[in-house]
This record gives sequence, C-alpha cells and structure tokens, in this order.
Amino acid sequence: ESVKKTIEKSSIKFIHGVKLDTKTGKSEDRILVLTTWRLYFLAPKTPTKVEATFNFLEIRALNSHPEHQVIIDTDKSSFSLRFESREQLSHVVGHINYALSRICCSPSICHSDSDLSEGSRKYSPSSETSLETQRACGGFSETYSALCDYNGISCKEEVQWDVDTIYHSQDNREFNLLDFSHLESRDLAVIVASMAYNTWFTKLYCKDLRIGSEVTEQVLHTVSKSCSLEEITLENAGLKSDFPQKMSAALSENPASVIHSLNLAHNSLDNQGVSNLIQQVCRLSKGLRLLNLSKTSLTSKGVVCLSQALCSTDEYSSSLLHLDLSRNPGVLSGEDASNLYLFLSQPNCLVHLDLSGTDCSVDSLFGALLRGCCADLSFLNLSKNSFSHRKVKDSLPLFRQFFSSAFSLTYVSLASMKLPPDVLRALLTGLTSNPHINDLHLDISGCELRSAGAAVIQELLPRVVSIATLDISDNGLDADLLTVLPALARHPSLKHLHLGKNFNIKNRVLDEVLQKLVQLIQEEDCALQSLSLTDSRLRSRGTILVNALGSNTCLRKVDLSGNNMDDIGAKMLSKALQINTTLRSVTWDRNNTSAVGFLDVARALEHNFTLQYMPLPLSDISQAHRSDPERTEQALTKIQRALVRNNQTQRFSQKQAQRLHQGLVTSTTEQVMERLCVRVQQQVCVLRGVGEVEELQAAKQVLKEARNSRALYPSLCELAHVLSVDGPVRQRLDSLSGELAKAADKELQVIVDSMVSLCRELCPLSSSAAERLSPPLSSISERVSVPRSSIRTALMERAVQDIHRTLEEVKLSVVSYLTNSIVDQILQELYATHKTLVRHVVVLTQTQNLLDP
Repeated sequence: ESVKKTIEKSSIKFIHGVKLDTKTGKSEDRILVLTTWRLYFLAPKTPTKVEATFNFLEIRALNSHPEHQVIIDTDKSSFSLRFESREQLSHVVGHINYALSRICCSPSICHSDSDLSEGSRKYSPSSETSLETQRACGGFSETYSALCDYNGISCKEEVQWDVDTIYHSQDNREFNLLDFSHLESRDLAVIVASMAYNTWFTKLYCKDLRIGSEVTEQVLHTVSKSCSLEEITLENAGLKSDFPQKMSAALSENPASVIHSLNLAHNSLDNQGVSNLIQQVCRLSKGLRLLNLSKTSLTSKGVVCLSQALCSTDEYSSSLLHLDLSRNPGVLSGEDASNLYLFLSQPNCLVHLDLSGTDCSVDSLFGALLRGCCADLSFLNLSKNSFSHRKVKDSLPLFRQFFSSAFSLTYVSLASMKLPPDVLRALLTGLTSNPHINDLHLDISGCELRSAGAAVIQELLPRVVSIATLDISDNGLDADLLTVLPALARHPSLKHLHLGKNFNIKNRVLDEVLQKLVQLIQEEDCALQSLSLTDSRLRSRGTILVNALGSNTCLRKVDLSGNNMDDIGAKMLSKALQINTTLRSVTWDRNNTSAVGFLDVARALEHNFTLQYMPLPLSDISQAHRSDPERTEQALTKIQRALVRNNQTQRFSQKQAQRLHQGLVTSTTEQVMERLCVRVQQQVCVLRGVGEVEELQAAKQVLKEARNSRALYPSLCELAHVLSVDGPVRQRLDSLSGELAKAADKELQVIVDSMVSLCRELCPLSSSAAERLSPPLSSISERVSVPRSSIRTALMERAVQDIHRTLEEVKLSVVSYLTNSIVDQILQELYATHKTLVRHVVVLTQTQNLLDP
C-alpha cells in the first residue's frame, strides 16, 4: 500500500522484490516497480520512498546472466539485480523490450546468456503479435507519452486526442504544428521529437509560426533518424541562417532518409548551407522533388552554388518538379543567372517554376525554357521582373516559339512588368499556333499595355482559343476598352475575366464602356463565367453594370469590390439578386455600403435561392457597424442565414423560376406587341367593309395569334411540369433505389460473414461459445440490413432534387427559346401587317378626300 501511495496506482504494471547489488559488493533487498515507461527502485520499508528511477529510453544495454541476474546500463548509472525466478526476469525483460518497441519499433536490447525465451526478449508476455497491431497513427501517442516521461514534462492529453481522433479519422499524414501553436516551446519540441520514431506521418508542416531553438533541434534530430518523413515545410518559421548547414549534417547521418520536398521560404538562410543541403538531398533515394527558397535572402552567389548543385547530377533532371526562388531581389540580375539557365536548358521534368521578383531578364530566360522545359512545365510565374529592351527583338522568336511549343502550360504570369507591344504580339501569336494547351490562365496585369497593347489585344486575342482566364487589370486601358471589349466578346472560350483598375475616364466615355461591357455579358453565346472589376472606382456609374446582372444568364461569379458605389449600388444589387438565378458568388466590399444598403441586400436574398457565396465585406461592415451596429448585425445575420439555406440541398420553387424567366423573356416584347396590336386593330376597324377581304382576314389571324402568345410561356411550362410529374427519371430512380438496396444488403452480407470468420480464426474458443448463445453469433448476418428508407431518401429526396433542378433549368431555357422564336415571328408579321394596312388606310383616306367636295 505504501508503494501505491508513492507511485500512481493506475500506472503500475509490475511490482516485486529483488536483490540489488551495491557498490560495496553487497546485495540488498529492493522493491522493483515497472510502469508503462519507467522503472523504479524503492526501499523495502514503510513509508517507502523512491531511491532510483529511470525511463526505459535511458537504457543503453540490458544483459541477462545465469542465476536470474540482469544488468541494466543507463545514461547515468548501472544496476545489477537478481530475481527469485526465471519467470519474473522474463516478465521484466519482456515488458521493457515491449515498451521500447512501442516507442520506436527497435529490436530487442536484451542480450542473454541464460535460457530466456525469445518471446520475453521482444514482446509483452500478454501479447502474441505486438509490434504494430493497428495502432492509431502508428502509435504516435504512445511515443509522445514516453518522451514526455523521459523529458520530465506533463503529457498533454489534447495532443494525444487530436492525433488519435482527428488525424487518424482523416487518414492525415501531415503533422501540422499550427494545431498546437498555443503550447509552450518545450511541448512542441517533444511533439516533433516523437516524429523521429513514427512511421505514420510523412509530412511536417509549420507556417507563420516562430519556432525556438528547442524545436529546431528536434526537427534536426527527426531528420537524422526518420525513415518515413518525406516533406518538410518550415515557412516563415524564424529559422537561423545556419539551419541548412545543420540540416545537411543531419541528413548525412541518415542514409535511409526519404525526404524529397523542402519548403524553407521566408527565412533568412546562409547561401553555402543551402547549396550543401541540396547536394546532400540529391544523394538520398528519392532525390529532390520540391524546393521552395522564396524570400530567403538568396544572393547571386547563392544561385551559382545552387545551380552547380542542380547541375552536378542527372538525378535532378528526372526528379525536381517544383522550384521556387521568388522574392529574392537581384538574385538573377547579373551574369551569374546563366548558371541557373544552364540547368533549365537541360531536359528536365519541372512542372512549377516561380522566378517572380528576382530581377530576372525575362527575354534571356526563354531560350533555356524552350530547350529544356517545354514538355512538362505547367506553372510559370515571371512577374515583377523586366525585359531587356536592347535584346528583346533578338529574343522574340524564342519567346514566340516557346509559347507555341509548350505542351502542358496552365498558368503564365508576366504581371507587374512593362510588356512591350512586340512581346505581347509574340506571346499571343505563339499561343494561337499552340494546339496542345487549353484552359490557360494568363496574367498580364500591371504591364502598362495602354493603347499600343490594346491594339494588339483587339487584333489577336479572339484567335487565342487556349486562354480561359485572362487578367488584364491595371493596364491603363481606360477609353481603349471601347475597342478591347468587342474583341473579348468575340473570344469563344474566355471563362474568367479580370478588368479592374482600367476605368480612369470621364463619365460620358465611362458610360459607353460600361454599355459595351453589358453587351458583352448579354450575348447569347457568351462563355464568360466570372468577371472582376475590383478597385475600378466606378461610383454611381457602376449601377449600369449592376442593373444588367438581373437578366444575365452566363455569369456565375462577380467581384465588384472597391468601386465606392454607395447605398444606391447596394440597392441596384438587391434588385438584380431578386431576379437573377445564375450567380453563385458575389464579392462586394469597399463600396461605402451602410447598414441600409446591407438590409436591402438581405431582403433580396430572402427571395434568391441560388446565390451561395458572399464573403464578409469586412471594410464596409466595420464602417457601418460604427454608425449603426444593431441594423448592421441584423442585416449580416439575414445574409448569412440565406447563404446557408442556399447551400443546403432543397427544391427551388418552380413557380418562382417560371415567373422570373417569364418576366425576363416577355416584359419588353409584350409592351411592343401590345402597341402594335392596338394599331393593327384600329386599322382593321377603319378598313372593315372596304378593304381587301384576304388581307383583313390575315390581320385578324395575326391578332389572334398575338393574343394566344400571351399564354404560350405558362402553357409550355405547365406542359413540361405535367409530363415530368411521373416521368422516366423518377421511375428510373424509384427502381434504382430497390436495386441499390439489394446490392447494399449483398455487400453487407459479405462483410459480416468475413467478420464472423475472422472472429472464429482469431478467437476460436470464444466464438464457439458465442454460437451457443441466443441468438447465436453467426446469426448477426440475418439480423442486419441497410434501411430501405435511407437509400430511398438519398435518391428520391436528395439526388432527385438536384436532377430536377437541372432539368428545370434546361426546360425553362427551352421554353424561353420557343417563346422567343414564336413571339419574334409574330412581331415581324405584325410589323408587316401594320405597314400593309397603313398603305390601305392612306389610299382610303385619299379617295374619301377626293370624293368629298
């Protein structure tokens, strides 16, 4: 009892008396206690006290000898003890070996001169298959607990719970230190140290968290020990400049390392150390796949060292996929850059290359890219660099040829550099002749294109069908948009357009430009899906575009932030949202919107069931909240509630959709038709009895069809609805639910039978006993099934709603097309009839004037 008071009772695994040899050669009685990770020697008296203790990780050697003796060597001391029986000795040795295997899966440390059983050396006496039996995340929590005990700090249960529950349930192999950023540095150090002995986690991630020397040391320790860690991200982690050199040394101690990805961005690092690190990684089995040295104070000399390391072996040409040297000013400004170009000119497998903000002479680079990077390069960021005006003409053929030959490009950025018109022409010409790529994102924002660039865009862009996303914001296009926008309208595959910061023009011209933009998005064959006009300072003129959103059917996403449209803009947006059914995302901030404007938008969203995403306008919210907090909070609550509702699967009101479409289709044409019908009817009345009978009959028939056309839209909608009530889709889903239920039962039957068989294999005696129970164990397969209602609900309520919504959209578009076609034809016939009858009325009037004296 005294022992249990001294040591926590629940942690005790073994307690027994032993003989301990002292330094004087005597043998004294002691009480040996084993806990999960620690061994204790206590005095055999009451009250007892701990005389010596050590964590199993402190053991350097454990040797067993005849006469039940064992000698344990630790970091600080050596203990020789004797047990009463071989069973006790086997139990202790087995427990220690088992505990160590749980921590680091190491082989037995026991060296035996006696006849100890093999099992006692490697496993717990109570286990037959101990080492890695389905432990959560490879037993990380146990290793962490042991290391906490070893370092004398408390074990944080939240760390164990997060790993065993969250990480394990998500099958997450990336350990994110940000999840535990609230803990002290020494706690983080133990967490990182635990990864050295863990085979589950393959990635270590830390971004924007300053880690101290304790954590850094354990990162290096993990690098020197781990045989499963593949990717390391320590971005903006406050690393010291000598970290790469130390990491290189750590890797040299671990030939079994499989590290292939290094992200050390936003840390000030020593250039020579980086070079040594790259050379060391190259010697590893998987080579280097990702290297991110963005904003690491890299110099031109550092690039020379790095380039030499990259060129030193062919391994990099076949392994390096991602290279980021961005945001290192001046690093590629001189002749030293030729060393990197040499690597790029060799055939390689680079997929991602970011050299933005390196003062690279872009025109000098493309010769290397053409020779070595055409096959696989997908992402190319050269923004915030420059063209050498003296050499640009000489490099244009290479520039054009690269863009015509690249096989895999999906993203190209030449933003924030002055782009000469000839270079833009070469770029677009090259892309025009490239048959290999599509869905390209081209960012040429902030390139000072102005009128000369606008002329090139107007001429060439419509033919560059590979571009799906185009960013030409902040280019001083201004009034030149009058010619650029029609060119964009002719582009057959442009899906995403960024036009912001191009509207520094007078109101009259601005109105014309916005009208052109409205025409672009209202074209029937417009492929545009998203439009960004951020920071364009449109002010109240922006309502021209906002009003057009109501009837627009192509755009799914708009960004109108930074336009100072005030509450009138919010009012117009609210009206547009009440009738628009295609927009899924609206970004609206920095528009001087008050609580009144937000309430307008909130009321509109009560009737909009399709908008799903509207980021919180933090700038306007903070301003509105200061002047009217209550109504601002009320509006935001309503907006968020509506967006949550719209993101849930639900049936969109068919009648509402019909009303919206009918209003958009017939609102204008009905007014025109009504006026024409009145005029034709008046003319028929005038000519009754005196006009041509056939023409009057034709006029009456046209008037009749015009009246019938008013019922055309609702009648077509009703017909489509009636035919869909119990149509083929619902019938097919109904039968499919039955088939799925049978398939689910069959799959469940196989799984349950396999589970029962495994139970019989692992525990045959207990399984046989369970068969004699009522109900027997094997009958479980007959008593479980997948609820039919859940499958039917999933299909008939969820899937059918999504399918129904899609069908409704298609049906309404067909109804709109048919109605428009018929109404347009009736209008033409009314115009023709009106003109014919006008001539007859004129003739009749002239005749009557001649007859009257």
